[in-house]
Amino acid sequence: MSDIATVDLSRWRCGGSSADAVAADVDAGLQRAGFVLVTGHGVDPSLTAGVREAAREFFALSEEVKAAYAVRVGGHGWLAPGAEANAYSEGTETPPDLKESFSLGAETATGDVDVDRIWFAPNVWPAEVPRLQSLVTRYTAAMRAVSDDLLALFCHALQLPGNVFRELASMPTWTMNINHYPPVSVVGEPEPGQFRIGPHTDFGTVTILDREPGAGGLQVYSDAGGWQDAPYDPAALTVNIGDLLEYWSGRRWPSGRHRVLPPQPDAPEEDLVSLIYFYEANHDALITPLEPPIGRVAGLPPVTSADFIKERLDAITVA
Repeated sequence: MSDIATVDLSRWRCGGSSADAVAADVDAGLQRAGFVLVTGHGVDPSLTAGVREAAREFFALSEEVKAAYAVRVGGHGWLAPGAEANAYSEGTETPPDLKESFSLGAETATGDVDVDRIWFAPNVWPAEVPRLQSLVTRYTAAMRAVSDDLLALFCHALQLPGNVFRELASMPTWTMNINHYPPVSVVGEPEPGQFRIGPHTDFGTVTILDREPGAGGLQVYSDAGGWQDAPYDPAALTVNIGDLLEYWSGRRWPSGRHRVLPPQPDAPEEDLVSLIYFYEANHDALITPLEPPIGRVAGLPPVTSADFIKERLDAITVA
């Protein structure tokens, strides 16, 4: 059996004993692996399909055209192959990840030039695929709504009064990456220790992933089972918690460690696109970890969200 629980968000929204049962399942599942599959989320599958189709249109453009939108890690635009090596965040040196990405984020500017440059920079949209902007704008609004519901559910699972996350995520930083994992005919044979995405944890509160299943797909790590293929349900979103929420929970819930395998010998021409929404908190939110008995570790000092996440982004930057 998988260590990853499946929870129905529509049951949480019903309240009462159903919500209590969902919260208990979430707590148990996150303690095991930092991951859950979420059904009943209400996201229109035709919207998801539209985003993926438009993204494929962008990724099919020539390198010269995409280069006009190139940015460094943390920027809004095209991240070329070789820009990231996610395993560096764990202190492991690996070849660059076998992917390209289109990245965007929150645009709720604060008026502070330095803050806005890093956390609320304007998004860049490819003129060659004009429908991508409207589709992604609708999709990220849906992801924000699901994320807010998840944080409310997580508060209940942690037996906290009310929703303590709401105030600290009133104007959150968030990022969306559309990841393209090309086939071997495009990226070449993987080098030893090279992945589509190397082993790592995410940095924020929750990550919501809509993925395509594949031989070179997502694997999740747990202490009990080691590395295992992540279960797949076409009706479910794959959700994991990030380092900030692990810290916030007093390390009750481990940040979900995961990787994406390189193209496999039995499926060398596999070509996948994943939609990944990283939710964080307000850039200046002061995160105070929960103490025991809810938290597992006493005396963890408060941290500022932006400082905590920026340190991790810098660690994975290759180019």
